[in-house]
Amino acid sequence: MKEVRHDTRWMVSVALMAAIVIVLANTPLGMIQLPIIKATTVHIPVIIGAILLGPSAGAILGAVFGVCSLISNTMAPTLLSFAFSPFMSTTGLLGSVKALWISVGCRMLIGITAGWLFILLERLKVNQLAALAITGFAGSMVNTVSVMGSIYLLFAQQYADAREVGVTAVWGLIMGTVTASGVPEAVAAAILVLALGKILIQVFRRMNMPMLCAQISK
Repeated sequence: MKEVRHDTRWMVSVALMAAIVIVLANTPLGMIQLPIIKATTVHIPVIIGAILLGPSAGAILGAVFGVCSLISNTMAPTLLSFAFSPFMSTTGLLGSVKALWISVGCRMLIGITAGWLFILLERLKVNQLAALAITGFAGSMVNTVSVMGSIYLLFAQQYADAREVGVTAVWGLIMGTVTASGVPEAVAAAILVLALGKILIQVFRRMNMPMLCAQISK
């Protein structure tokens, strides 16, 4: 009975974090519209959820983020929405599958990576504050690198057409996005995950909620 209650509380915790993801994804704070692409802060609760509840929770939250991204790029398309929504594909079924990977698969990697990285840092006895910041930075970079890297590998020609440049210029544009948007996003994620994660760890402990970091020494 105790184990059933534990599982139920874990699922409720994941559902609450998923609700935060959905709310952020549907507000200007979650999906910030830029001229070419939508910058995001939605990965923050995905990373925090992975830290608190583990890699499996992170994968679920990442999938929720991905579905929200897919819907956003379908309902309010940008020049690159073909890479995020299977319904906006310009290359048929194969393009739809590629878009599904970028919108959902890459976002699941955020939670999986963040969850396992935090476990590793915990086992290495890394200071909790440092572990939170490192996980926040790494999780955000996984989002940027996996998404932009997949666009380069899977949609280089379509990306070049959208930007009206030669395909040989795509690599430079991708790296420019990673540097100009990805790194600042990662720094912001490190700060926010550190600040919010520290508070939420204490809240979860006081409420006796099931969490990955329950074994961290106080």
